[in-house]
Amino acid sequence: MPIHPQALTGAAAFLLGALIVTPALAQTCSGPMRKINVGVAVAPPNVVHTAPYVAKALGFFAKRCIDANIIQFDGGLAGTSVTAVGQGTAISTLPDTAIAQGLKARQIWGLAPRPPQAYVVSGDIKTPADLKGRRLSAAGGVGGFNWLVGREVLRLAGLTTDDAQFISQGTAGRLPGFVAGQIDAVALHPEDLHLVQQRKPGAHVLITVSDLWPKYSFNAYGASEAMIARDHDLLRDVIAAMIEANRTMYREPEKAIPAIVQATQKPREAVEFAIGVLTKNCIPSVNTGFVRERTEWTHQNNIDIGDIPADKKLTFEQIADYKLAEEAVASLGGPVTINGCKD
Repeated sequence: MPIHPQALTGAAAFLLGALIVTPALAQTCSGPMRKINVGVAVAPPNVVHTAPYVAKALGFFAKRCIDANIIQFDGGLAGTSVTAVGQGTAISTLPDTAIAQGLKARQIWGLAPRPPQAYVVSGDIKTPADLKGRRLSAAGGVGGFNWLVGREVLRLAGLTTDDAQFISQGTAGRLPGFVAGQIDAVALHPEDLHLVQQRKPGAHVLITVSDLWPKYSFNAYGASEAMIARDHDLLRDVIAAMIEANRTMYREPEKAIPAIVQATQKPREAVEFAIGVLTKNCIPSVNTGFVRERTEWTHQNNIDIGDIPADKKLTFEQIADYKLAEEAVASLGGPVTINGCKD
């Protein structure tokens, strides 16, 4: 996915205060605490992004001697997020386009192989063609996920980005902006879809992102090549802690919910609804999160639509350091399948 100048200047990062760590788990650390910055794609995060918060709240980081500082970025494709990865100051969401453009970094864990969002529109919009002349969300800036989805939905009707008005906004403004009528279409996560259906009569799903892009690879964490070489064991343990957090969301959601409610600032009922949707559809990963077919399809699609020059095409191994994720899974006792979910 492309990195645009607007995203570089418009993104903002917010530091999150420490969550309470479960003492019993924290006591299993027998060495010095290792510091690391863990980026999160949205401010405040959506439910799908909350593995770091759950890992911190339930002591999964602490028991591995990890002092994780969670940083929120205003959009997973935000320039500040990608820059932080490239500079080796944080791990965060890393699109394949940044690697193709020369960033010396690789994806290290697939947080969520599948996209959870739905493209939600006002009641009078019935088809993609009805988006002509309407105001579409560009939350996170031009080049951000909402902009990319809006562009693709327009293409279904043979339209281009010039046929609609994209409204740049902070990611936190997606839901209130749509409810207030400031925008007519927006990609929303399950918890926000649950809320919008209560607050905006007539609002409905035009298409889900998984139907729009059936093989799309949604969200993968990345790290600089220098950090991978320097902090290999730390990154393995960070990934393991977040895998443990995702597995908890599947197996014991009641343990994860308090941290998720606090992080997302969403009502508990909306969080519970979202967890049900996410786990039913195998959105959060329970193992490495890497699906070669999805990574390769997403990369080729970015080439096909002109976001990556054809001569910059990468192999799966050039995009992903999947062996690091495999080591993290092995440290947890090996791969698992939960309710049919195995990625």
